[in-house]
Amino acid sequence: MKVFVVAEHMKGQLAETTFELLGKARALAGDGGEVIALLGGHGHKDLAAQLGAADKVIYADHPALEQFNPQAWCKAVTQMLQGRLPGLVLVSYSSQGMDLASGVGTALDVPVLAYATDVQADGGRITVTSQLYGGKIMAESAVNGDSAIVAMLAGVAPADAGRAEGSPAVEEVSLEGLDALQVTFKELVEPEGGDVDITKADVIVSVGRGIQSEENIEMAEALAQKLGGVVAASRPIVDAKWLPKSRQVGKSGLKVKPKLYIALGISGAPEHIEGMKDSETIIAINSDPKAPIFEYAHYGVAEDLFDVVPALTEKL
Repeated sequence: MKVFVVAEHMKGQLAETTFELLGKARALAGDGGEVIALLGGHGHKDLAAQLGAADKVIYADHPALEQFNPQAWCKAVTQMLQGRLPGLVLVSYSSQGMDLASGVGTALDVPVLAYATDVQADGGRITVTSQLYGGKIMAESAVNGDSAIVAMLAGVAPADAGRAEGSPAVEEVSLEGLDALQVTFKELVEPEGGDVDITKADVIVSVGRGIQSEENIEMAEALAQKLGGVVAASRPIVDAKWLPKSRQVGKSGLKVKPKLYIALGISGAPEHIEGMKDSETIIAINSDPKAPIFEYAHYGVAEDLFDVVPALTEKL
C-alpha cells in the first residue's frame, strides 16, 4: 500500500505529529508498501534528513511556502500528489491540517475523513475511526475506493515509531501558480509564554470544579510542591480566571503526558480526557464514585478531596 504523509513544520522544526503520522504510515504500508513524505518550504530541504521512516521524500521549494499560507500549501500538496494516487494521505488534524485536508480533497476529488483516532487497511480497504462530539461518539467509516485523505488527531499514535535513521531519496518538484495568490502571509503572532510549561512536567496536579474556590488552589500547589510537580487545571478553572490559559489541559488547552497526573475534583469530560489520557499513571480524587474520570484512572479515591489532599500532603 502507498501511504503519503504531509510533513508539518514551523520555524525550521518538524511538528511532533509528523513523526506520529510517519509511524502510523509505516505500519499501514506493511511489507512491500511505500511511505512517501510530502515536504514543502523555502530553504527547508535539510528537514528531509529527519524523515528516515519514509522511503522517499517529495520536496517542493517556493518562497510562498516559507510560512504557512493555506492557499499556497493547498496548491503545492495538490501538485505533489497529482499523478501519484491512488494512495492514502495522512495529515495532522491541526490548524494547518484542517486547511490542507479540505482544500486538497476538493481539488483532487478525494474523500476526506477528519477527527481520526485510528486508520486500518485490510486487503486494500480503508476504514477510519473518528472521534465526534469531543469523544462522546466514535464513528467508523469505510472508504469507497482506494484513495482518501485522513486528518488524524495529535497524540493518537506514538511519535517514536516515526523516528528512524536513514537517508530517504529526495525528489524535488517544481510548482506552478504560486506567484499570484489571493492570500498573503503578513506575520506570525505567537501567544506569550506561560510561567510554566506543563507539557514538559513529569508530575501534574490538576484541579477542576471540585476545588470550589480560587483560594483552595493553594492546597493543590502544596501537594504539587511536595511531589516536585506543577499545578494545571480543567477548562472551568481557566474560564473563571483562577489560573492562566497556559495551565489548561484538554482539547481546547494543552495535551500532556506526565509520569504522574493527579486529578482533583475533575469529573472527566471528554474534552479534558483527550488532553491527559496518555499520562503514565493517573490518580483521580473525586467525591462522586460515578465520575467518568475513574474510567481512565489507574488509581481512584471516591472521597472528599478536602480530606484526602491535606492528609496526602502531610504524609509526603
